[in-house]
Amino acid sequence: MDETEGIPVEETVSAKNDRDADRSIEQLEAEGDIAADYIEELLDITDLDGDIDIDARDGRAYVSVNSSEDSNLRLLSRPDTVTALQELARIAVQAKTGTFSRLILDVGGSREARQAELSRIVERAAERIEEGASSVDLPPMSSYERKLVHDLVAEKGLVSESEGEGRDRHTVITASR
Repeated sequence: MDETEGIPVEETVSAKNDRDADRSIEQLEAEGDIAADYIEELLDITDLDGDIDIDARDGRAYVSVNSSEDSNLRLLSRPDTVTALQELARIAVQAKTGTFSRLILDVGGSREARQAELSRIVERAAERIEEGASSVDLPPMSSYERKLVHDLVAEKGLVSESEGEGRDRHTVITASR
């Protein structure tokens, strides 16, 4: 059994899940408000247009920035940029609340586009498994993206697990056992 600071990993994961489940809708909305204020200030500084929506679901605050098609917001909707902005918004929330935030930021539909891309990646991996590959390693991705991939893989009746550490952490897909 792996241990972290003397605490079994299973207990730390369980405690984290319990802590996240304990967050009320009001706390998640407060996180969303703090993140939205931070993003709104950034948009003002950079003279970019966007409307901000806040939602709370699945134990996370969701902040979405959207605008009309002719907006210059697309400059911020690249996956790496959204990830960096999300981390900055999480830091802003943590600075105000003193607690870690698992908020998700979406800019201009980038999350939906990335989910569609992940679906295509999983589809190609499933085809390779059907053609006889024993396993398929996907490229490194964030924990949120790996969770989406695990869900997509399970829908296909295949098995997946995360391997590697840090920036090299990735998903490996195999045929069901």
